[in-house]
Amino acid sequence: MAGGGSTVAGPEERWGPPASSPAALVRARGLQDLSGDGGVRKMELRPGRGQLVPPGASVAVKYSGYLDRWDKPFCTNCHSKNPGLMKLGEDVTLSGLEIGLLTMKTGEAARFVFTPHYAYGRLGCPPLIPPNATVVFEVELLDFLDSAESDAFFELTPVFSILGRSPGSEAERSQIDASKLLVLLNLSLTYLKLERPARALAYGEKALEIDHRNAKALFRCGQACLCMTEYGKARDFLARAQRVQPFNHDINNELKKLESCYTDYMEKEKEMCCRMFASLRSSSG
Repeated sequence: MAGGGSTVAGPEERWGPPASSPAALVRARGLQDLSGDGGVRKMELRPGRGQLVPPGASVAVKYSGYLDRWDKPFCTNCHSKNPGLMKLGEDVTLSGLEIGLLTMKTGEAARFVFTPHYAYGRLGCPPLIPPNATVVFEVELLDFLDSAESDAFFELTPVFSILGRSPGSEAERSQIDASKLLVLLNLSLTYLKLERPARALAYGEKALEIDHRNAKALFRCGQACLCMTEYGKARDFLARAQRVQPFNHDINNELKKLESCYTDYMEKEKEMCCRMFASLRSSSG
């Protein structure tokens, strides 16, 4: 990614190239001043949900950057189906963008205006960015991992180098399996947060191949199946997780959520069948 009380946009605002120049947007009323000096301004285009992005988090975002009165972005990842995770303070190098992301919630879309000090500086970034350029970024926050989760995930990166090795001893096999298990569990969690339950289930099942009684792996698989409305499989995984950890609140709450979802599903099925049979009776009569 390039670079390191909200005002909600009115009906005239749209998700796409900014209609006004960056300089005009800086002067415009209604933009929230995030930096205190007018260098980072924000206009909320669509509200989000949940908590704000915490410092040190890793974010999955779609973004487009625009220069003065450009119709096309000079940088964008909006054509990517699955943007990768980027850690604040490391992968996000526009300071204005990092300030802006810390004010966002999952699902939110916003327009940011960055003066040169918070963007590409007095030198710019030739040939695309001229010197002393004020830029506009439009950002959609897909999801994030909080600091503790993302640190645990990214600290596992060196582990990948040993995952394909053949163990030379039983002790080495145990060490490699433990590393694999940790990686797979974190991948499963990551894909759940990115709302890709099929991938989350696949990594959870790989974790169960290493430890078939691992409560976290069973729980992740149950969550993934519930997201895919595969209620029977979800109940099986969650019941197995509950047998391993009978007093785990997260597991027990997920089972309650499953029963509620299944009840709603059966009611809708029953209602649909009743309408179908009513229609058949009326047509035969």
